[in-house]
Amino acid sequence: MRRKWDAKTKAKLVLDGLMGGCVNELCRSHDLRPGQYYKWRGYFLENCYQVFERQSSGTMESDLAIENEKLKRLVGELTLELDNGKSIR
Repeated sequence: MRRKWDAKTKAKLVLDGLMGGCVNELCRSHDLRPGQYYKWRGYFLENCYQVFERQSSGTMESDLAIENEKLKRLVGELTLELDNGKSIR
């Protein structure tokens, strides 16, 4: 039976191995194949720089989400006004 591993658990296991933990012991205690660990580690090392890139775009994304909600609310209000036969501002 295949296990589904969440991203936090994968990252923790990879970091434990990178910080000097015995990979074989780590894999054995979590019922994980060493080959899978090394795939995760390779992917982690290839993509770890993205953590720092997302910090600036995360703020922009949250600003866009807020603006999107305001616009949706405005469209809803205008739609209600049109449905009630009132004039648009």
